[in-house]
Amino acid sequence: MTNILLSGCSGKMGRVIASLVNEDENAQIVGGIDLIDDSSLPFPVFSSPDKVDVEADVIIDFSHPSCLEGIMDYAAKNHIPAVICTTGLTPEQKAYMASKATETAVFFSANMSLGVNVIIDLAKRATNVLEDNFDIEILEAHHNRKLDAPSGTALYIADAINEAAKEKKEYIYDRHSVRKKRDKNEIGIHAIRGGTIVGEHTVIFAGNDEIIELKHTALSRDVFAEGAIAAAKFMAGKKNGMYDMNDLISSR
Repeated sequence: MTNILLSGCSGKMGRVIASLVNEDENAQIVGGIDLIDDSSLPFPVFSSPDKVDVEADVIIDFSHPSCLEGIMDYAAKNHIPAVICTTGLTPEQKAYMASKATETAVFFSANMSLGVNVIIDLAKRATNVLEDNFDIEILEAHHNRKLDAPSGTALYIADAINEAAKEKKEYIYDRHSVRKKRDKNEIGIHAIRGGTIVGEHTVIFAGNDEIIELKHTALSRDVFAEGAIAAAKFMAGKKNGMYDMNDLISSR
């Protein structure tokens, strides 16, 4: 049984995680952290990490970037592995998180969907084979309330492709402002915003007379919650250090 402390428990993703864990025979939430104390939740909710008085095997953080330092300090002080799912972290916050990995185990991924991370692995393999003769474009679509564009996952995919490429690629976000032929070492990244689209990411490899597409479509937020829960189970008892979805996927 994996005992989970859930940071951001009163938010949308926190509620999804709580619902799924409630149906999981191998995990339970022993406490939550949130400024909003929702009495409908079946576990105690603490307003800050320093007020937590329950024992947990792992922390899942699906809250807000401003909460990261407190969560990481608590995790390091108590030597509890932390699964950081919060998006929008600055480079400085990511560096702080990594510094705490010397004191506890830390899991971080720009996208918690197992499916997205399989797509990324496939995109890296495809890049190794197709890079010389195929142009690479990334298309992402999300709901009309999403603030950032392109998505962090689109950039995560682009960075993974760039790591696999023999020659580093330039990210192009806007083609209408410059009239010129597409450069070979470009990755075009395009964003669509509309309706209630949970999340779609497509990687296009366009060659001479053939097109290969790798596509992932999230139909609900459950896919991200399921990934976070899988990561929590994976991280329980892990040694200090940084872990990511590659480690989780490899373990399977």
